[in-house]
Amino acid sequence: RYNRKPKDEDYLSGSATRSTFRCWNPGGLWEGPTTVKEKNRASLEKTVDENERELSIVIPVCDEEKNLTLLHSQLKSILETLGRSYEVIFVDDGSYDNSFSILEKLHHEDSKVKVIQFRKNFGKAAALSAGFTQARGKIIVTMDADLQDDPREIPNFIQKLDEGYDLVSGWRSTRQDPFSKIFFSRLFNYLTAILTGLRIHDFNCGFKSYRKEVIKDLSLYGELHRYVPALTHWQGFKISEIKVKHRPRAHGRSKYGVKRLFSGLTDLLTVMFLTKYMKKPLHLFGGIGFFFFLAGFIISVYLAILWFQGQGIGGRPLLLLGVLLMLVGFQIISTGLIGEMIVNVRHKGEAGYIIKKILK
Repeated sequence: RYNRKPKDEDYLSGSATRSTFRCWNPGGLWEGPTTVKEKNRASLEKTVDENERELSIVIPVCDEEKNLTLLHSQLKSILETLGRSYEVIFVDDGSYDNSFSILEKLHHEDSKVKVIQFRKNFGKAAALSAGFTQARGKIIVTMDADLQDDPREIPNFIQKLDEGYDLVSGWRSTRQDPFSKIFFSRLFNYLTAILTGLRIHDFNCGFKSYRKEVIKDLSLYGELHRYVPALTHWQGFKISEIKVKHRPRAHGRSKYGVKRLFSGLTDLLTVMFLTKYMKKPLHLFGGIGFFFFLAGFIISVYLAILWFQGQGIGGRPLLLLGVLLMLVGFQIISTGLIGEMIVNVRHKGEAGYIIKKILK
């Protein structure tokens, strides 16, 4: 017998036939053919399972033609000893040299190599995001294409993840870079650790490993790839780091300079807002606004006392300053209130938390 009678509109729409509605056998189990939609869904799920890998290596590339062949050779020799299914995803971030031609050749020679090419240079964050979207591995490892990251460290990353961590970041304790680059990097890491509350040594190391669930809802743009550990730490994932060997650059030149330092610092403000004040903007704007308003109010009270004592205050610049501070403080507080209203409307009905596990 049918579990429900087909409706006329089912036939009119062409979405169902008599065979669409399955029958119950005496044991209470479903029998009979499924709908086309259900068959497609089952086929898709089967394909996804078959295509899943244990390990994905994501590598952003920008003008690294002299390093790619050797990097692929080193990766292949290490990955094949792990006994895990894997794939290597190269993301060509608008290279001007022959990087893409070399990657095409590697793809034809090795079926485990996947290549993504950008129309122009969109930056490392965009390259990582594109690689994450295409990655099918349960574990994702990111590394640079300049050969300064040693592929022999990959088993150490996997071992650290097996200890129960969700993200493991590399720590270039002995960097093979110019002093100026090392100095600014250490300053940047020190400020980031203080402001984000995550005590690791090397935020900007591109050599990292992730569990797939970490990158599932990770949105990267600008220079936010530097702050992936901080963003995931805020979401409640367990973060750790390991010391990695850092090799001197043999070919090409660094893509990072003083300009990237300033853009990274501005993105640090973005990360602080996203991690601490995204759903409570009034806590940020209210505090700043209250400080300005209070300063202006104190100045105004002081001038009012002088006025009651008979002193003229109309020509004092302090009067304009006091009024200006009060107005600015009021505007900043108002901005925070508007932000609170937007957050309230946007997140109405959302839980506001992430569940790790449910025991039933």
